[in-house]
Amino acid sequence: MAEIEQYRVLYTQKDLPVFQNRMYDLESEARSCPTGDIVLVEDQETGLVYNIAFESARMDYDDHYQNEQACSPLFRSHLENVSSIIQRTMGKTGLVEVGCGKGYFLEMLLENGFDLTGFDPAYEGDNPRILRQYFQPDAGMRADGMILRHVLEHIENPYDFLTKLRDANGGAGKIFIEVPCFDWICQRRAWFDIFYEHVNYFRLSDLQRMFGDVIECGRFFGDQYLYLVADIATLKKPVINESDRVTFPVDMMHGQLGRLDMSGVAQNRAAIWGGASKGVIFSLLLERMGRALMMVVDINPVKQGRYLPVTGVRVSSPKEAMETLPHGSTVYVMNSNYLEEIRVMTSNKYKYIGVDGV
Repeated sequence: MAEIEQYRVLYTQKDLPVFQNRMYDLESEARSCPTGDIVLVEDQETGLVYNIAFESARMDYDDHYQNEQACSPLFRSHLENVSSIIQRTMGKTGLVEVGCGKGYFLEMLLENGFDLTGFDPAYEGDNPRILRQYFQPDAGMRADGMILRHVLEHIENPYDFLTKLRDANGGAGKIFIEVPCFDWICQRRAWFDIFYEHVNYFRLSDLQRMFGDVIECGRFFGDQYLYLVADIATLKKPVINESDRVTFPVDMMHGQLGRLDMSGVAQNRAAIWGGASKGVIFSLLLERMGRALMMVVDINPVKQGRYLPVTGVRVSSPKEAMETLPHGSTVYVMNSNYLEEIRVMTSNKYKYIGVDGV
């Protein structure tokens, strides 16, 4: 792979949607949505992996952005697991959730007896425990523990961001971080898990190199996510470990597609289950290879009847899909964690392929 200054280029893609989780009311709007490029690199100084073509000024999260996964019982079970880890390592009081989004996880913690405050300038609800602002020194509070769930992958210069959080919290406290697992993406050749919104891609060792005192860390959610709990006072700038370089598959895309049964697409008897990030990128790049799938299914009612970015594919509800998709058709399940849940929901009437499991 080519060397560019201090970067080793791992992977490139052109014209992916800037917001893969932004839904559109009109197909024409979806097809003309903003796009950006991926130039994924390994930094030769820090060892961190990020998209060098990312432009943070383009990221404006509004009420059209839909990324709620808690419609699924399985994902709610994952959140209960996260709750247990936080309670075990940081307790239930004096907590702050930074970047709490629409507030589902925070409200779940409140219902479970936690005492915490949320910060998110894009929050749209009316919970008084969530402040529509960034967590910074003028917030007027200090936390015993900070929760950072699926935020750090969206932030340029993650070390600088964590430094600001540390300073905003008086230089002390614990931090819980949850992010997607880049090792899992590489091992599964999950090219549909690389998209513009995520500027950073972390391995567990990357997170560990950023702290002197790691309290607990590991993988969960079928190894797709990483978590780490650390003493934020021990934050340090990561330095590349030459014996722990990124191993990126040279056949990232075509190796995975070569093992994937695409007969359902050829027969026009197929659908994608999952209209979030994975499904958006999967359907887009298949379309560019002349293998378009014109049905995408999602259980999130906010997505149903709306259109995916770039492809303009309309999202169907499970009920609508079952009324339309012939018995025995192929359903490409974008996240194999949900395979059994989907089988039950659809009375096992289709051929199910966990795309990330091949």
